[in-house]
Amino acid sequence: MLKVLRDWVQRYFSDEQAVVLAVVLVLGFTAVLTLGNMLAPVLAGMVLAFLMQGMVNLLERLRLPQTFAVWIVFTLFISALALILGVLVPLLWQQVSTLFQELPGMLAEWQSLLLLLPERYPHVVTDEQVLRAIEVTRSEVAKFGQWALTFSLSSLPLLVNIMIYLVLVPILVFFFLKDRELIGRWFSGYLPSERGLMTQVWDEVNTQIANYIRGKVIEIVICGGVTYVAFVWLGLNYAALLALLVGLSVVVPYIGAVVVTVPVALIALFQWGWSDQFIYLMVVYTVIQTLDGNVLVPLLFSEAVNLHPVAIICAVLLFGGLWGFWGVFFAIPLATLCKAVLDAWPRAGPGNVAAGG
Repeated sequence: MLKVLRDWVQRYFSDEQAVVLAVVLVLGFTAVLTLGNMLAPVLAGMVLAFLMQGMVNLLERLRLPQTFAVWIVFTLFISALALILGVLVPLLWQQVSTLFQELPGMLAEWQSLLLLLPERYPHVVTDEQVLRAIEVTRSEVAKFGQWALTFSLSSLPLLVNIMIYLVLVPILVFFFLKDRELIGRWFSGYLPSERGLMTQVWDEVNTQIANYIRGKVIEIVICGGVTYVAFVWLGLNYAALLALLVGLSVVVPYIGAVVVTVPVALIALFQWGWSDQFIYLMVVYTVIQTLDGNVLVPLLFSEAVNLHPVAIICAVLLFGGLWGFWGVFFAIPLATLCKAVLDAWPRAGPGNVAAGG
C-alpha cells in the first residue's frame, strides 16, 4: 500500500512546479472558503473589473490612453448602475409588493382548479392526492411567509451591507481597472520565478473564462430583455419580475429553464385560465427558450470549453453548495479551470516512477 502511494506521489508531484501550483490552488480555495464573506466586495470588484477589461483593451487598441479608456468604461458602468437602481429596482419592488398582496387570491384560484381535476380525470388524479398537494402547498406558503417576516425584521443589516457594496465595489472596480498591471506585478513578486506551469494553465483558461463570463452576462441581458418585451406585449402581470427570473435562469444550465417555467405558467394560468391567451404566452415563451438554447448560446459560447453535461451538472451542484448563487454562476469557469489543470498537470512515466523507486 505504501509503495502504491509513493509511486502515485512520485508520478504526479515529482515536478516542483506541480507542487507550487497545487499549493497556490489550495491556498486560493481556502482563502475564498474561509474569508469569502469578508472579502466579498473585493471579489465582486475583481469580477466586474474582469468583465470590463475587454472593453478597456478595445479602447486601448483604438489608440486611446489607458487612463482615458478606464474613465470611459467606468463612467458607462456607473451610468448602468444608476439606471438599474433608479428604474429597474423600483419596478421590481412594486411588482413584488403587488404579488404578495395578490398571493392569497392566487392560492384560492389554484386550489379551485386543483379540486376540479378529480372530476375531469378520475382515473389519473384522486381526491386524496389533490388534498395532499393543497396541504403541502399551504405548509410551504406558511414557511415562506414566516421567512418573509423574518427577512423584513432583519432588513436593516442587509440595507447596511447593500450600502457598503454600493460604495466600495465601484471604487474597487476603478482601481482594479486602473492599476491592473501594478497589482499583477505585485502579486507576481510573491510567486516563484519558475512558474511555467501556472502560466500555461492561466493562458489556457484566461480567454475562455473571460469569454464565458461576458457571454453569460450578455445572454442574461438579452433573454431578460426579450422576455420582458414579449410579456408586456402579451399583457402578462409581473412582466419585469418574471423576465428577471428568466434572465437569471440561464445561469444554471438545463435546470434553470425548467424551474422558471413553473412561476411563468402559474401566473399566466391565474391571470387567464385555460384560454387562448395562456397558450399564446407559453408558445412565445417556448420559442424564446428554444432560440436561446439553439441560436444564442452557440453564438456566444462557440469558443467555450466543451464540457460534458454530467460534468456541468456536477460542477453546478458542487460549487453552488459551496458558494451559493456565485458558485452556480462561476460553476462552468471553475470546471474549466479544473479541466485545464488536469490536462496540463505533468506526469512522470511508469519507467521514471520505477527508476525513482
